[in-house]
Parts: sequence; structure tokens; C-alpha cells
Amino acid sequence: MLIRVVVADDDALLRAGVALVLGSEDGIEVVGQAADGLLAVELCRSLAPDVVLMDVRMPGIDGVEATRRIVTAGLATRVLVLTTFHHDEYVWGALRAGAGGFLLKRASPERLVDAVRTLAAGEALLDPAVTRDLVAQLAGREPGRAAPAVQDRRLAQLTAREREVLRLAAEGYSNAEIADLLLVAESTVKTHMKRVLAKAGARDRAQAVALAYQGGLMTSWGSTR
Repeated sequence: MLIRVVVADDDALLRAGVALVLGSEDGIEVVGQAADGLLAVELCRSLAPDVVLMDVRMPGIDGVEATRRIVTAGLATRVLVLTTFHHDEYVWGALRAGAGGFLLKRASPERLVDAVRTLAAGEALLDPAVTRDLVAQLAGREPGRAAPAVQDRRLAQLTAREREVLRLAAEGYSNAEIADLLLVAESTVKTHMKRVLAKAGARDRAQAVALAYQGGLMTSWGSTR
């Protein structure tokens, strides 16, 4: 299946480089490029790409607002956020807005291609380095933040094992890695994750992580309530 991609970044050199890497891969076609958030949204509406690589800091509207508009419009395009910094709160905003994952811009070409294929397959991708630093920073900054009761009720339905799977997913571990850590089959982890998504009312793994933090499940990095 051909994966159609839009690359949105205000850095022309980086944008061209990413497009070159992806365009050289079999099964991936870069159908458009945007230097700002408004054009990124317009291209997603008109071209209906499978994935848009979204820089978070762009002129016009930033990547967070662009992501929100794409998701709100009900477009099928999955948003992969590209960030330069570990501690980038724009990433957290994009995740809450509905981004399917995020990746550091300095990731290897192989990692970038794999990320695009992962999102196109309907899965979420959370770069472990960004996830650990970002959530640790946010949890430390707002330790007493109250969460909406509806989110607390949803997360309270999780079993102990489901909470453990969600915590490990939040740390950036894949299903296969979680299976190894918990000494269970990967199919078992997938089953737990499906139940987590259903109980939390989350679209995908990325939104489940956002809900886990917002709902107070993770009181500090590496621990659950």
C-alpha cells in the first residue's frame, strides 16, 4: 500500500531533507510540503495524505493548532509531531490535540521511515527520549493538578495490570518490549491495551498517555496512583 505523506516545517532545508529521505523509500510518496501550519491544514484537506509530519513551531498557526484543526475536521490524516527538544511543551499540546505520536528531528532516517509506517498502520508512536523527559517535567511541575472527574472514573476502571501496561506505554515501550518486561505474550499486551483504550475512551495509545497524565494516574514519573 502506498503511504502518502505531507511534510510541514518552516525550515526549508530540513523539510527538503525529510522529503528526500521519505521519497526514496518504496511505498512512500511525499505529496506535499508546507512552511506553515495553515498550509499544512489546507494540504491535508485537499490531498488527504495518510500521514503529516508536523513541526510544532511554525508561523501563522503553530503545529498544535494545526493538529487540532486536522483532528476536529475529522480528517483521516495521522499527525506525527517532529520536535527538536526533549522538553518541548508544544509536544504535550499537540498530543492533547490528537497527534498520533512524536519523534525527535535528529532521529535516524531509518527511525523516521519506521515512524511514518507505524502511524500509517494506525498505531501510535511515542519517542522514548521525549516521552520520559516531557512527562517527568510536567508531572513535577504540576503535582497537585486536579483532573476532571469523568477522566478519573474512566481510569479508575483499569485493572492493576492494565495500569502497568499503560505506564510502560507512556515510557515509550512498544508492545513487544512490554511483553518482554512483563513476561507475557505480545498478544496479551495488545489485549490489555485495547481494554485500556476502551475504558479510557481514547483513540489510540498517544491519547491514552495524555489521559493518564491529565487524569492523575501518573503522580510522578515511573509511578502510578
